[in-house]
Parts: sequence; structure tokens; C-alpha cells
Amino acid sequence: MNVKEKILARKRIDFDEALSLYEMDFFELGELANTIREEKHGKKTYFNINRHINPTNICADVCKFCAYAANRKNPNPYTMSHDEIMDIVKKVEANGVKEVHIVSAHNPDTGLDWYLKIFKKIKKEYPHLHIKALTAAEVDFLARHYDKTYDEIIDLMIDNGVDSMPGGGAEIFDTELRDYICKGKVTTEQWLDIHRKWHKRGKKSNVTMLFGHVEKREHRIDHMMQIRKLQDETNGFNAFIPLVYQTQNNYLKIKEPITANEILKTMAISRIVLDNVPNLKAYWVTSTVNLALVAQEFGANDLDGTIEKESINSAAGAKSANGVDITEFVGLIKNSGFIPVERDSIYQEIKEW
Repeated sequence: MNVKEKILARKRIDFDEALSLYEMDFFELGELANTIREEKHGKKTYFNINRHINPTNICADVCKFCAYAANRKNPNPYTMSHDEIMDIVKKVEANGVKEVHIVSAHNPDTGLDWYLKIFKKIKKEYPHLHIKALTAAEVDFLARHYDKTYDEIIDLMIDNGVDSMPGGGAEIFDTELRDYICKGKVTTEQWLDIHRKWHKRGKKSNVTMLFGHVEKREHRIDHMMQIRKLQDETNGFNAFIPLVYQTQNNYLKIKEPITANEILKTMAISRIVLDNVPNLKAYWVTSTVNLALVAQEFGANDLDGTIEKESINSAAGAKSANGVDITEFVGLIKNSGFIPVERDSIYQEIKEW
């Protein structure tokens, strides 16, 4: 049985078979991924009405791919006050936002209590709002900085109102590459262990992969395989989110961005490999809305959300600083031949638009 026959028979493929898919005809590969997408989700394309809040860009780490953290490439350090954050939450909640997504830099001065208190304030005032917050990288940083275990940090997050964890900080799982692009940050094993502990508490999270920088195709496949293995164990990942590396204002000095062809192949392969992760998100922030819509025909079934404001990827050149209008978002999905379905943060359907 060759690799295509295995995929059509819904048999799990191995590392070498997955890598070989990059050599398959582009449209044939897309069609294979799309058959899986349609089996799972039909023509539905999911999104949520959310707001990203990035409270501080002062960071103890120096990741070579990052344009967000305050350093000589971005000499504009800031830290929001709780009042500023609550003002944002008040405004966006009035606009129908159902999720606040709070991630930021590893600021050694804000303090663990600073995070926990803002989560608690949001949840107390707006109990219906879903709080998605703290990447595994932030959990690791806070644990080290405050001499606490991962379990202690996770329990404090839950006690203070955090509902789910985002998938950031995964970057690329290969140890050698990770040492090159973000040495000193959470390791692969630690990242996976933090999410394992989160899942064991009955909580859901996402998982990302940063690609299009110095990694090779085999590193992407290895990354997917490690996700698949943990998902077999915990079944805690809601979605896989391949993040397209942004080339501006950072230290990796990648001159040419990855091609749309390579992005769509990677999307399709991840849909095929990750047979146990229900949702594949084409995060429009890093790929553009138009390419994210094309990705819906290459295995993806989700676009993230309206976002309203985004600081991390836009600092590196992404056109995402001011989010996207909900009417335009829905119209684009419909015009692409898909059914726009608003979801909550853990993929329960709210309504079809």
C-alpha cells in the first residue's frame, strides 16, 4: 500500500511517508487534505469574535525571530496598567467579543500577582468571557522566576480564571534549531510537559509551529509527530496552528519569505499527519486573509478570529495590527465557497452566519 492509498484508507502515515508528501503533485496533495477536512467539518469554516491583548513587550529572553520584544530593533518598551487592560476589555465586551487572548513578553518586573490579579478582575466583572492566556513559554518563565513548579503555576492560572491555554512558544521542536533561534526559552520537553499537565486537569489548549525560517521540511514533520504523540496520550489539543514566520525587524535575517505553495503544502500535510487533532487553523494574521481562505481548500477549517488589535506579528511585518471587520470576514468566507460558523474558544458552535 503506497502513501496515497494509506491516506485514502485513513491509515496513519509515518515520518518518511509524511516527508514524501512534499514531493506529491500540489493539487493532488490539496485534494487529499480536503477530503479529510470535509469528512470532519464539511464546508464549515470556523472563527470566533475575539480580542488579542499583549500587556507588555519587556522581555528577559532574546529570541532571534522576535520583533515584538523591546530591544534595539524595537526601542519602544511598554507595560499596560490593569486599568488600561480593563478599559480594553470593557470596550470589546460591549462589541460582542467572547474571548480575550492575553499573551506577552517575559517581563521580570510585572510579577506573577500582576497576571493573576488581572485574570481575576476580568473573570469577576465579565464571568461569561473566555480567558485564553499564558503560553507554555510564559508558564515556564514564571515558574523559574518565582521558584514554583509548573503544577503550581497551572493551578494558580485555573484558580484565577484562565479557561484555556494558547499554543504559542512551541516554535519548532527540534532541539538544535531551538537552541539557535530561542536559546534559554522553554525547551521542547518542558513545553510538551506543561500542556500535558494542563490537559490532565481536563483543560484544552492549542499548539503552534513557527515555520518558514531556518527549519527544513523534516523539522516540520518531526514537530507534527511529537504533537501527534502527545495528543494520543491526552487528547487535549483543540487545534494545530502553523504560524508563518514574519521576516521584518528581527535577528534571523531571512531575506525571502516562504512561498504560498510551501505554506499550502505544509497545511495539507499537517491535516493528513495530525489525524487526532480535530481542527487546523490557518491563522490569517501570519498568512494574510486571502491565503488563509485558500488554505481552507488545503485542509484548514478555521481562521482564528476578528482579533481587533494584534501587536506581536504586526511588529514583524504582518498586516494584522487592527484586526478585521466581522462583516468583511463573513463575506470573504462566503465568497470563498464556505459556510462561516462562529464558534466559542473550545470549538462549540455558536451560530452560522
